[in-house]
Amino acid sequence: MAKPCYTLKDKTLNGLGNLIRLLPTGTVFIYQFLNPILTNNGHCTIINKYLSGILIALCGLSCGFSCFTDSYTDSEGTTHYGIATMKGLWPTSKSMDTSSYKIGVGDFVHAFFTIVVFGVVTILDRNTVDCFFPAFESTEKMLIMVLPPVVGAISSVVFMVFPNKRHGIGYPSN
Repeated sequence: MAKPCYTLKDKTLNGLGNLIRLLPTGTVFIYQFLNPILTNNGHCTIINKYLSGILIALCGLSCGFSCFTDSYTDSEGTTHYGIATMKGLWPTSKSMDTSSYKIGVGDFVHAFFTIVVFGVVTILDRNTVDCFFPAFESTEKMLIMVLPPVVGAISSVVFMVFPNKRHGIGYPSN
């Protein structure tokens, strides 16, 4: 049986798909929906650059913030979401002990690498590249070939060392 031949585009999209799984789905959707509008499909004026930069910053902050959210199911089967703090989840009901949801080093590691992965997604977006780096054509092919696998490999190793046990806002529940 012949081995399937994968093109550069197939490998890139596969690597990008694996990276996107590490991001909150709502944030990625908002970015992909608004980015073509705010970048004017890559034909940016100074206003488009500012608006796109604000979108990227807000989405990056959202990715980082979502790493500090978690959920629990109460005795009635209702799912409650909160923000992880040094004492547990906030806000929480008085009847539920959420002290096991305290913030830890792994949360900060996850937040950092989630923001890095989102950064890779933005750099690989054609409209963003055309808007901010119009002369990026010559090295784009090499970057697209190298960046997703490298960031994916590093992130995978880090996420194995610091497994994510949170089921926060924007992430699918298990």
